[in-house]
Amino acid sequence: MKTLRQLLKEGEQRLLENQIENGTMEARYLLEYICDLNWAQYLLQADTEADPQEERRYMEAVERRCTHYPLQYILGTAGFMGLEFMVNEAVLIPRQDTEVLVETVLKEADIPGGKLLDMCTGSGCILISLMVLGRYGRGVGVDVSEDALRVARMNGIFNRENWEKNGRGANDILWLQSDLFEEVNGRFDVIVSNPPYIPAAVIETLMPEVREYEPRQALLGADEGLEFYKKISEAAKEYLNPEGWLFFEIGCEQAEAVSEILSENGFREIHTVRDLAGLDRVVYGRR
Repeated sequence: MKTLRQLLKEGEQRLLENQIENGTMEARYLLEYICDLNWAQYLLQADTEADPQEERRYMEAVERRCTHYPLQYILGTAGFMGLEFMVNEAVLIPRQDTEVLVETVLKEADIPGGKLLDMCTGSGCILISLMVLGRYGRGVGVDVSEDALRVARMNGIFNRENWEKNGRGANDILWLQSDLFEEVNGRFDVIVSNPPYIPAAVIETLMPEVREYEPRQALLGADEGLEFYKKISEAAKEYLNPEGWLFFEIGCEQAEAVSEILSENGFREIHTVRDLAGLDRVVYGRR
């Protein structure tokens, strides 16, 4: 029988042997998850024997992570903008880079009572975060994948207490299955999107966690990654109110091309925002 301390050490060693970059911390996260304890509780119980079933489940989880299966998919959740979101293989894992998109929208276009559309919503983390942290009246999340929308709907429910405020109710977030704007009706004050933007030639160079396990449909953009920027920018003009805003997350080498796409479609006040690493991450403009 192993103690919790021995079990944690074994998990850490296995992860590091398999080139899991943050193996020490991830071994801890997995132990806390499987054994349903926090770090303070672990420190108090470290030299007690592990439950045999929990030991088995922990080592199974560690071995799965050793294949580079994403930690967040094992845990079933990911943090984003101070909130927690459920994730599985149907959706991209929320990333810190995308927080720059949310922060930019809130800074430039937090419109009290405004209508907000999140195109290619995935897990719903962008739309829900904006509804929690902003003053919008209504939000619509659109995705072509019904599997992704099931996750988004659950996240809307999971975070309901956070965004049902200031007079908003359960019907003020709508999840819509649509191939881009095909099923969308009405006009919006803000459209935001983190669309598929990775060129085919780049996909195979990604980390195995992304390349092998995250949904390729949500990653791959044709036309050197610019396909969805062109389609969304062209259509968005018909779905934005006068003076409405369009915000995109972009790949770090796409700012010039996406800015040009916005300009060609009549958008003005076009800006680029960099992330914490100093890389171009957001391009936005106004109708």
